[in-house]
Amino acid sequence: MPFPASGGGAYMRFTPKIIRFQRHGCTNRPFFHIVVMEKRFEQHSQVIEQLGTYDHLTNQHNERLVALNFERIRYWLGRGALTSDPVAELLGLCGFFPIHPRSYMYGWRSRRAAMEAAKSEEQKKE
Repeated sequence: MPFPASGGGAYMRFTPKIIRFQRHGCTNRPFFHIVVMEKRFEQHSQVIEQLGTYDHLTNQHNERLVALNFERIRYWLGRGALTSDPVAELLGLCGFFPIHPRSYMYGWRSRRAAMEAAKSEEQKKE
């Protein structure tokens, strides 16, 4: 039986906590909960608290849906919780953290690939 997404997991006071994604959904249609849990536990163990959701597949309006509880994220970061790299990237894109360096690299690679594709299209037309 799966654990409730809202949390309820017992935790030790002085063990490190981490804010990470927890994968839900079905095959080829993942959906992520942003949760706080003890760092030593695996992804699908019981969580302490759910802080938000993230759907990385775009909808019909070409949007990715994100819901975050910034008050609780601020609380857990104040209590010493760490963030995983994917969550840090997402919080950087939301404006909560500085933009993650990996986001700059993704943007640079995308722009370079688009420029190369445009050049190849021009060469084919000529």
